[in-house]
Amino acid sequence: MIRPVLVAIGEICDRPVDLTQGLDPIGLMAAAARRAEEDLGQPVLARVDALEVVHQISWRYEDTARRLCERLGVSPPRAVYHPGGGDSPLHILHEAALRIARGESRIALICGGEAQNTAKKARAEGLELPWPRRARLMEHPWDVEHKIGAMGRAHGLAQPTYIYPLYENATLHAWGQTPSQAQAESAELWARYAQVAATNPFAWQRKPKSADEIATVAPSNPLIAWPYPRLMVANPTVNQGAAVIVMAEALADELAIPHARRVHLAGGAAAREPDDYLHRNGYTSCPAQQVVLDAARAFAPETGFDALELYSCFPCVPKMARRQLGLGTDVEPTVTGGLTFFGGPFNDYMLHAACAMIRRLRGTSQTGLLYGQGDFVTKHHALIFSGAPCAAPLDQDYRLDDAADAVRGTLPSVVEQAQGLGQLETFTILPDRQGGFARGVAVLRTAEGARTMARVVPDDRVTLAMLSDPLRSPIGSRGPMTTAADGLLEWTLA
Repeated sequence: MIRPVLVAIGEICDRPVDLTQGLDPIGLMAAAARRAEEDLGQPVLARVDALEVVHQISWRYEDTARRLCERLGVSPPRAVYHPGGGDSPLHILHEAALRIARGESRIALICGGEAQNTAKKARAEGLELPWPRRARLMEHPWDVEHKIGAMGRAHGLAQPTYIYPLYENATLHAWGQTPSQAQAESAELWARYAQVAATNPFAWQRKPKSADEIATVAPSNPLIAWPYPRLMVANPTVNQGAAVIVMAEALADELAIPHARRVHLAGGAAAREPDDYLHRNGYTSCPAQQVVLDAARAFAPETGFDALELYSCFPCVPKMARRQLGLGTDVEPTVTGGLTFFGGPFNDYMLHAACAMIRRLRGTSQTGLLYGQGDFVTKHHALIFSGAPCAAPLDQDYRLDDAADAVRGTLPSVVEQAQGLGQLETFTILPDRQGGFARGVAVLRTAEGARTMARVVPDDRVTLAMLSDPLRSPIGSRGPMTTAADGLLEWTLA
């Protein structure tokens, strides 16, 4: 039986005073990889037989994996640049470990890096960076639009910041909370992420934030989409890189790597939702998340996991996850610091979380859960790490899509046109540049049970006021649907 072990980690947080001296994404990956080699204490990069690269967004390359090999001066038999998604580092790490368990690989290096902060500042200053020429086309483009139906695009709900509030506003009603109570829960949870980021030397923001600071909308903390202000959403404007080395246990023995430096992969699970968020069974729960976290719980000791990383792009995700895991409001949700405060380097955050979890578990017999998700509450992956060796071998079949389908059941039909009264299933409100509301977007159920989408026009102050009432959830309210001149539905409670 071949057992994979996690033996080395490397991270970097780059803050160049001179932008032209800033590392590009591949430079960040290479630096993290060399730091992982230093962490291991042995020159092993030349022995890597599988190089796995997390999808990056801040700079386009031709043949990203090959370029990283060139920077590192290595030529592994396998070098792959992967498609994106916040869950992807866990998927990549899981698959690399399984290839080792099958004897297809002995040592794998997983790398990721983003330099959005430097790239964005350079664009603003009209500065040309001394980085490789940008490719005209991005490998594995992370195109959100192709995963969203025509109706969602027509209403302008094609960004994560506008879609996750659909789950936030639906779940708080299902949990019997007022909007203000839900916002307080989010702020208190986010303050815990900020506290951990303050102690992480690789975090982008290392200043603790109080729950009041996080929840209060202000010029420095503007509303992004109701009810989330900036301090409740992921921050991708960072320069960060991470690397993890995983190898066969026999090779670790051969290299005399101390057992206290090894962390073991106990297991994992993954499942996904339909790509188009309008083709979901609802917004008060997530079947794919449910089955993945239920499977993860089977690996927990009787006292529960000793450490957690609950994905934190927006508060609804860890709030749903902690309830599915049966955890209380006092949960410690992170070992890393969260995508707002540690930093949200696009698809790469969970590789940093793996580094933080490995640091936490080394030299212990503790168990930790990494839970990540990608796209729009779409792709879900959990990995369980252990500081102690695991008795059972890794299960090669970790996909739970059939189980998620069974939980999901029959989906509602989706229609673009409807008449009569529409019942509010969930909603979001988009802000304008003056601090007010530009418009609302409502997901509705028709009298026949079909799902549709309609806008709330900015002049409809009564409906917008009801949607944004902090003391009462509007979910379940009914109002007339009409077709506007542009063919889109409009909805009102006035």
